[in-house]
Amino acid sequence: MSMLTPPGMGGKYRITGDVYPRMRRPHRRRRIVLASAAAVVVLGAAGWGTLQLVDVFSGDGGTKTTAGKQADCKPAPKPTTAPAAAFPKPAQITVNVYNATPRSGLAKTTADELKKRGFKIGKVGNAPVAYDKKVPGTGLLLGAPAAVKGALPVLGTQLAGTTSKADTRATPDVDLIIGTAFKTLSPKATADAALVALTKPAPVPTGKC
Repeated sequence: MSMLTPPGMGGKYRITGDVYPRMRRPHRRRRIVLASAAAVVVLGAAGWGTLQLVDVFSGDGGTKTTAGKQADCKPAPKPTTAPAAAFPKPAQITVNVYNATPRSGLAKTTADELKKRGFKIGKVGNAPVAYDKKVPGTGLLLGAPAAVKGALPVLGTQLAGTTSKADTRATPDVDLIIGTAFKTLSPKATADAALVALTKPAPVPTGKC
């Protein structure tokens, strides 16, 4: 055995010249690396599970988040309704009915029907000169400024296509001036439905999460 032969080789390899046998590295280092990587994976999984348990028991598990920030999500309140506007009832409204068309008898027949529907009737006759044959629509509703948001909308439920206008009167009565496009009042069922819709409280929209 040569003096240059590494111990333990049993004389199997001889070193000649400048060429040396390659020695294999022990497998122990590889095992240590694999064991360390496995430990990191286990610790990471355990940490993630711990965070999930903390979220559940802290009550934040069901909270939605947006872009990494907690969303301001509150339970929607129960639907509510806005109070209805203070519209007068038909029995509280006195209507003067005037005919601005060339057809005779419209003022009286219209006033009689309005009376059947609960309105009080005031004056009945031909329209004043300022409006005679000058109302192109189905009718013109006139009243004091306060009536524009009170009595006139209620009267307007009885006849589609009317326009409302405020004048300078100080009395609570209102005028229905029949126009050239008038045929008849709206059917009672239609007018009643329109009156209910007018006086029904409007739902208040609620925010959603």
